[in-house]
Amino acid sequence: MLLVTTPIGVGWGIIEAARFHWWLAVLMTLLVAVIAAFFWMTVARVRSEAAERTAAAADPRQRDG
Repeated sequence: MLLVTTPIGVGWGIIEAARFHWWLAVLMTLLVAVIAAFFWMTVARVRSEAAERTAAAADPRQRDG
């Protein structure tokens, strides 16, 4: 339910901000874009580290011991 209602609420909030002052909507949109970028970078980092661990586990030459 949160996956559906949260984006609707954010979009509605940006529309209401635009009705109040256009620059407030721009700032809110920029904030959402920055948060999305940091989320994307976190997911990319976790995926790359998981791929490195999988590759290291598959290659017996890189094991310590």
